[in-house]
This record gives sequence, C-alpha cells and structure tokens, in this order.
Amino acid sequence: MNIKKLMEMQTALDRHIERKHGLEAEDLFDKKILALLVEAGELANETRSFKFWSKKPSSEREIILEEFVDGIHFILSLGIECGFYPRAEIISGAEPTVTNQFLTVFNSISSFQKSRSEADFHAMFHSYLQLGNMLGFTEVDIEEAYFKKNEVNYERQQTGY
Repeated sequence: MNIKKLMEMQTALDRHIERKHGLEAEDLFDKKILALLVEAGELANETRSFKFWSKKPSSEREIILEEFVDGIHFILSLGIECGFYPRAEIISGAEPTVTNQFLTVFNSISSFQKSRSEADFHAMFHSYLQLGNMLGFTEVDIEEAYFKKNEVNYERQQTGY
C-alpha cells in the first residue's frame, strides 16, 4: 500500500474541508475519534459478524470495503493531526474471530483517544488493518477503494454534503 500517497491525499482533503468550513484553528481530534468509532460501528453492522440472532447475510463485499475505507480516512486524518506517520504492514496477533477483532479495534481507538501516543496510534492502525485482512481485503483493494472514496468525498464537499 502506498501510504505516502494516501497521506498526501488525506492531507489535501483535510485542508480542503478545514478551509471550506472555517475549521483551521479548531481542535478536531475528539470529533475525528468519534467519527472513527461510528465508521467502525457501521462497518460491523455491514458485516453482521456479531448478529447471532439473525440469519440475514452480510452486505456485499464492495459495501463492506467502502465502510472499511471510511475508517482508513479518519485514521489517516488522526495521524496527520498528531504528526504520526502510519506503517502499513500487517503484524501478527489478530483475534480468533472477526467479532473479537472489532472489539480490539474499538479498544485500540479508545486507548489512542485517551493517550494520544504514537504507540497507541500504531496499535490502532494495525488492529484496523488486521480487521481488513480478516475481512479478506488486500492492500490493493484498500488503496483502490480509498482512491474512489476520496473522489466521492471531494464531490460531496462541492455539493454541500
């Protein structure tokens, strides 16, 4: 995954949004954390991995990938805000189930929110990448979906989303 390219694109999008909405001087950290938690929840909802009471299948792969990439946008944005450069390698230590990995992701987001440390940022990013890996997404899948969603995000800004 070309993390340098993704960071450049995210920086440009963040600056565009901040200028357009007059947010250059505002601390957006907690809002981005909450947005990331919401996106992770939307992703969990689309996978339906925790819905033991339902027989309805998960959403289509493309929908799940788009939700996953929404989270990538906010993780990169948080890294930019804190001056942290993410490493895009997947390390060992994934949980035994997708549901457990979601819980790890939520816990890692919470830990990062409290500490704002670089170590917790990397742990959060890695747990999220591990989740993507468990969901069957390759680095190429993630990168291509990020490019598409980044375009959509710019279009939304132009139309008053």
